[in-house]
Amino acid sequence: MKFTELGLDAGILRAVADQGYDTPTPIQAQAIPVVLAGRDLMAAAQTGTGKTAGFVLPMLQLFSQGSASSKRSKPRALVLAPTRELAIQVQESVRTYGKHLSLRSTPIFGGVGIGPQTSALRAGVDIVVATPGRLLDHINQRNIDLSGIEILVLDEADRMLDMGFIRDIRKILALLPKKKQSLLFSATFSEEIRTLATGLLDNPVSVEVARRNATAEGVTQCLYYVDRERKRDLLVRLIGDNNWHQVLVFTRTKHGADALAERLTKSGISAAALHGNKSQGQRTRALDDFKRLKTNVLVATDIAARGIDIDELPHVVNFDLPNVAEDYVHRIGRTGRAGSSGEATSLVCIDEHKLLRDIEKLLKREIEKRMLPGFEPDPSIKAEPIMKPRTSRGARQTTSPGKAHGTTSRSAPPATKANHRAPSRGAHHTGSRHQ
Repeated sequence: MKFTELGLDAGILRAVADQGYDTPTPIQAQAIPVVLAGRDLMAAAQTGTGKTAGFVLPMLQLFSQGSASSKRSKPRALVLAPTRELAIQVQESVRTYGKHLSLRSTPIFGGVGIGPQTSALRAGVDIVVATPGRLLDHINQRNIDLSGIEILVLDEADRMLDMGFIRDIRKILALLPKKKQSLLFSATFSEEIRTLATGLLDNPVSVEVARRNATAEGVTQCLYYVDRERKRDLLVRLIGDNNWHQVLVFTRTKHGADALAERLTKSGISAAALHGNKSQGQRTRALDDFKRLKTNVLVATDIAARGIDIDELPHVVNFDLPNVAEDYVHRIGRTGRAGSSGEATSLVCIDEHKLLRDIEKLLKREIEKRMLPGFEPDPSIKAEPIMKPRTSRGARQTTSPGKAHGTTSRSAPPATKANHRAPSRGAHHTGSRHQ
């Protein structure tokens, strides 16, 4: 199937072709006809599958059939996203694929001044892409009227619930017209998501394009057992020996991200940290520099990485394994996107062996074990427990005293070594009022 067979406007097809795409991904091929038919949709799609274009393209098509909106006082579509980075990316997608149409859109998110957003809303827009907290700020200040919404999209609904936005979402839903088309996208169909969908969607079409927790086929996975305090040196060695030029590295904590970025920089590797304590300007700059290869390594927490979408990102490194096995799948899903290949490398110390077992159980496979001479772990060191972060909204992630970077906890002996692009957008964050 080609995009030309989906019934899209010539202007939209031209914008898609301008990006070098001609064949839709599975989620796009299934979702676009459903949305164009006016049906509600419940779609399960992992990041990197092109789901953003799966709702943006048909939404633009439906609105392209109406009149221009230079003085429109009420938005016609609302896209709710869990994080500012994802909101920005959805807005970029709307702008990119709608560049030949007379439609107006604006992103609404926290961490920046509210004034320019207020001006944009009052000037009139068709499509609003917003995070829940900042949207409620505008609602409370009477800067936006949601009574004209025709299409509602909940993007990455599972993350919004994980981040504690359910109360905000319900407040927003109460202000929307009862008659509207609703589209819900989620990486998983948990019971909580199904409950939300039951109250929101009207006889929806369900689309699931990938097995839950499936990893991208194009991603090669491997791990190194290494002492905790040798992880930084091993990473420096791997980057240098393999000439990695663009690497996304995950750490468990914000402090760990800062410390690792500093260590890499001192080793002559261009690196930056990305986490929730950074200002919006800092986060935008860090991501832009990484995309343009001005920065070779971006060290991020799960929080900040949710909105990262980079075509053909070659390398992801789990400097710390995630506390939740499913987050491993989301992390390595940043590479191997839309048919491209990539490599995911994990550095595992003895404290993380249980986390590794949980991940391999989820994947139903063992991850290839590798060894680099000179970095063999000390078998005499005992494991120290990892304190899992609290799950309440806004809670800080913490580790046990022995888990801070630079401590002396070490890992167990290594195991022997086991022997057509399409539009895509993506991204893990914690919730805050001003995401």
